[in-house]
Amino acid sequence: MSKNSNSKGKIILNGIFTENPILSLALGLCPVIVSTQSIDNAIGMGVAILIVLVLSNLIVSLIKDFIPSDVRIPVYIVIIASLVTCVQLLMEAYTPELADSLGEFLPLITVNCIILGRAEAFAAKNSPVDSIMDAIGMSLGFFLACLVIAFFREFLGTGGLVLTNPFTNDAILSWYPLTDYAIPVMIQATGGFLWIGIVMGLFNMMLLRSNDKKARKEKEAAKLLKASAQKA
Repeated sequence: MSKNSNSKGKIILNGIFTENPILSLALGLCPVIVSTQSIDNAIGMGVAILIVLVLSNLIVSLIKDFIPSDVRIPVYIVIIASLVTCVQLLMEAYTPELADSLGEFLPLITVNCIILGRAEAFAAKNSPVDSIMDAIGMSLGFFLACLVIAFFREFLGTGGLVLTNPFTNDAILSWYPLTDYAIPVMIQATGGFLWIGIVMGLFNMMLLRSNDKKARKEKEAAKLLKASAQKA
């Protein structure tokens, strides 16, 4: 594998793990509350974020040299708002129930910190290809975090899981083994904040342990290198 491929892979993995927008950076949490009420909502919001983030990063990276620095933020917002409007209209046309379920949080993607933040922090300073990789990594990080949170919220809140076809609204999966033991508060805002905190805490605990393990290995390798150098 080439060094360039490794670099692109590192950019994607960075968005999923080290700088996960939800679990590490705690950005764009408002839509997470409503989009994790169900797995269907999590998938829908994840796809919308992916489309908008990839296209906005690409466009910003392509025109960054032509945007005056004093108006760059308004330009970014216009680009993002245009893309969000297109995505919203497409969802309303082809997946109306999903669009209704996401409600006002769909157009609010325009001012989502993840989208605007990546345009300013990454796309405006890097090549189009790297900007697309960054968008994919951040989108996957957002999507996976939402999916995990949605799984626990829906399962505990309804006593089971349901997955539907967004185009036909037919059930692909319907499984309710614990209906009598459902905890409705889990699919309310309170449950959203609770599970975001739990998943965020567990994720960062595992990330810290992984970083500590890596640091110990590097320290041991340095000691061995130093010892071999002294013997020589």
